[in-house]
Amino acid sequence: MNSLKKYIAEFIGTFVLVFFACGTATVVGCNSECGSGYLLTALAFGLVIVAMAYSIGNISGCHINPAVSIAMLINKSLSFKDFLGYIVAQFAGATAGAAALKAVVGKESTLGANGLYDDKWLISFIIEVILTFVFVFAILGVTSKVENSSVSGIVIGLTLTLVHILGISFTGTSVNPARSFGPAIFVGGDALSSLWVFIAAPLVGGVLAALVYKFLAGKKSE
Repeated sequence: MNSLKKYIAEFIGTFVLVFFACGTATVVGCNSECGSGYLLTALAFGLVIVAMAYSIGNISGCHINPAVSIAMLINKSLSFKDFLGYIVAQFAGATAGAAALKAVVGKESTLGANGLYDDKWLISFIIEVILTFVFVFAILGVTSKVENSSVSGIVIGLTLTLVHILGISFTGTSVNPARSFGPAIFVGGDALSSLWVFIAAPLVGGVLAALVYKFLAGKKSE
């Protein structure tokens, strides 16, 4: 498969993720006391993954997340060249998605940007590492067998919904550096100053998930 086509697919997938999922968070709100908006946002993130997995999964693998791409790199399912191309495409797609969303909902919107839990970076970092670990770990598991291909998109989408159901109350749930980057650069302020947490923590979670999965699933020595 032509690498450029993969990068375009990753751009489109990440654009859709930010525009529709962060857009849902913007429109319905993420206050856990208002259950409907809270759950709709969690479902929006999961449903986008399902839709994109069955749309571009056969083209690029539908990573649309640098934390997933770095895990695939570690597991040798992605070349370093494609890893770099995926990262650029994902950040570009997220930026374009946030720009389009801002044009639709107006400049005063938060665009679904992430924020520190109780203004504390360390606990926010730990939460994001755990959430990302679970998400990426599930991806590595369900995609490890070809026979799971027909259901992998659903499993991954439901897992993303799961981590959002817990994580929204704390950080808004990132688990995806690109998803956090797009909205933050347009919102600015606290969202931009804390952006490093939502870039670094998911990457750490993705690396840990890859290493743990590799250890658990590795072949036993003869």
